[in-house]
Amino acid sequence: MAFTFSGLNFVGDVSAQAVFAPPIINYSLFTFGGNGYGSLGDGTTTNRSSPVQIGSPTTWSTISAKTHLSAAIDADGKLWTWGGNQVGCLGLGDPVGTDRSSPTQLGTLTNWLKISAGNYSAGAIKTNGTLWSWGGNGGKLGLGDTTDRSSPVQVGALTTWASVDIGSSTVAIKTDGTLWAWGPNGYGSLGQGNTTSTSSPVQVGAGTTWSTAVCGGFGHMHAIKTDGTLWAWGNNNRGQLGLNNLTNISSPVQVGTLTNWLKLSAGTYHNAAIKTDGTMWTWGFNYGRLGLGNGSHYSSPKQVGALTTWSNASAGSYGCAAIKTDSTLWTWSALNGQGDLGQGNTTDRSSPVQVGALTNWTQANMGTRHVVSLALYS
Repeated sequence: MAFTFSGLNFVGDVSAQAVFAPPIINYSLFTFGGNGYGSLGDGTTTNRSSPVQIGSPTTWSTISAKTHLSAAIDADGKLWTWGGNQVGCLGLGDPVGTDRSSPTQLGTLTNWLKISAGNYSAGAIKTNGTLWSWGGNGGKLGLGDTTDRSSPVQVGALTTWASVDIGSSTVAIKTDGTLWAWGPNGYGSLGQGNTTSTSSPVQVGAGTTWSTAVCGGFGHMHAIKTDGTLWAWGNNNRGQLGLNNLTNISSPVQVGTLTNWLKLSAGTYHNAAIKTDGTMWTWGFNYGRLGLGNGSHYSSPKQVGALTTWSNASAGSYGCAAIKTDSTLWTWSALNGQGDLGQGNTTDRSSPVQVGALTNWTQANMGTRHVVSLALYS
């Protein structure tokens, strides 16, 4: 889950604990990487190893990408999706398997605020604080059943949802700072102290100080509290919880003792986070995913280099994309065979490499084999 405020990218941030409309800023949309399902949105299914602009410069506001699904909201509040339509995850009401290789508007509404593209499903929040979901279900749509949906359906009747992140399960935060989860729970990813699945939102603990929450690809959850502490629970078979072990945890456990965690992104088996000092940290399954210049796996956070100029990071299935405070874009991955890194080649990279020479990137979201990015248009 990601959204933009004042030109900066925050992953699931709900500081001020309120739902509000983003400012209108001109952003251009770029994509690169694998394109087998049209997930790049350039009207083709051709892989691109360098960034390609989608459409003309316009007022895009926020983006999200996962698996073969891409989504974006423009500054007018319209929601657009493209890519693979397995189990109706584009939300367009099309028959299953009707892929779209160009951004297609979802309905006619102009009040969409936040979007989270998940694993063959999606969740979104409107400006009125209502929560909507669609695509593959299995309980993670939060609708009280396991039936797939090809169009958005409202989750309950509440108007107090502030952020949502949908993966193999779903996690969300309300405007009162409470944390909620639902969906499959085989690894304890719902944080309930058990492995019982639920198809409706259930509160995680009784706390009201949650500020950021993200769901990983296969049953691991991470969240940051307003005091800057980092918490994890769920699947830990690759050390992705960051607790220095490989034990699954069914309730939130604090990662270390630090209180300076700021932003967070969860990939399939690894994670990336930014601290308040601008340093970047990764952990979990590696083989080049962690950006540490090696293939070793780490079950606790490790700093990526020594720089203090990182502003945002997005963990995908095989690597990461990150942006520095100078608005340069950087990528790395264990698998670059489809040009996933935007480097103009298919060479794997286990350390961050700059994408081109531009200094106007504002958001980057890495999916399974592709990246969706926004650049400030000038």
